[in-house]
Amino acid sequence: MENKDDVLEVRNLKINFKTYAGDVKAIRDVSFDLKKGETLAIVGESGSGKTVTTRSIMGLLANNAVVAGGKIEFHDQNLLKLGRKQMDGIRGRDIAEIFQDPMTSLDPTMKICRQIAEPLIIHKGMKREKAMAQALEMMKLVGIEDAEHRINNYPHQFSGGMRQRIVIAIALVNRPEILIADEPTTALDVTIQAQILRLMKELQEKINTSIIFITHDLGVVAGMADRVAVMYAGKIVEYGTVDEIFYNPKHPYTWGLLSSMPTLDTKSETLPSIPGTPPDLLDPPKGDAFAARNKYALKIDTEKQPPFFKVSPTHYAATWLLDPKAPKVTPPEQIIERQKHFAQLTKKTQKQNLNKHINEQEEQL
Repeated sequence: MENKDDVLEVRNLKINFKTYAGDVKAIRDVSFDLKKGETLAIVGESGSGKTVTTRSIMGLLANNAVVAGGKIEFHDQNLLKLGRKQMDGIRGRDIAEIFQDPMTSLDPTMKICRQIAEPLIIHKGMKREKAMAQALEMMKLVGIEDAEHRINNYPHQFSGGMRQRIVIAIALVNRPEILIADEPTTALDVTIQAQILRLMKELQEKINTSIIFITHDLGVVAGMADRVAVMYAGKIVEYGTVDEIFYNPKHPYTWGLLSSMPTLDTKSETLPSIPGTPPDLLDPPKGDAFAARNKYALKIDTEKQPPFFKVSPTHYAATWLLDPKAPKVTPPEQIIERQKHFAQLTKKTQKQNLNKHINEQEEQL
């Protein structure tokens, strides 16, 4: 791997789906990395390629999917080159996933204790009694009340929030290096959603796992992620730290996503929305895929795909608006307010760092 801190590297990934109408170019040259102990959020509208990207990491692509290029490196192995048996050894042990609907993830005919213990028996060859004991401890860890008496219950005997805790217990029982969470709280109400997100952060700190968090809800990302990758039409169009994406976004698509997100300061009864629909990936646009929906689009957007422009050492965006020759445009009002807030935060941090440095110098004297 290029960076020792990286536990996963995805490079130039291209995935097509064969259909009667032709090849759907679902993932178009996607690259990112995941660092140890961090949470990387991948956000975007439905159909942007978020789930297909993570399914490729898990080796769970549909039969009509074709990997047209790229690599997914984990411990110096290209996961795309591994056979089914090798992936079975990694999936659930080193890389685990939490799916959106817990009822489709759990076996309704199997007791909860057995479902949590099964990964330990399969991947570690653990004896049944020991695996059951660890399953009980895991139930307690994820906050299942009265775990000793509920360990022999079936999934239908738990609420939706408790079922999702059980799914998290199954995913984390082997202490995986990477946890993929694909819209894990969408089916839950807001209160339970907050509890599950808090639980995931607490467990992440305890076992030092890295998380790839898939969502279309930017509000969830703010409290969960360290870094954010914004996807559109099978490509990553912007990535950076959570502060950079939320307070200083540069891509018009990110502007649209953030502007349509309600905040405590939202006064209007209606929220702005992104006009139009994503492009048909049977025949992707020649230029920027977002051009047809982008009121800030330049002529070059319809002719040539933009490269990534560097905003900071950690922040990149693929938009021609960042080209030195591009005309200056005024972002939406909501984004300007975010940028002002970010500038204030930056000034405050700089002042705190300066004061800290002065205090350290005085202590040395």
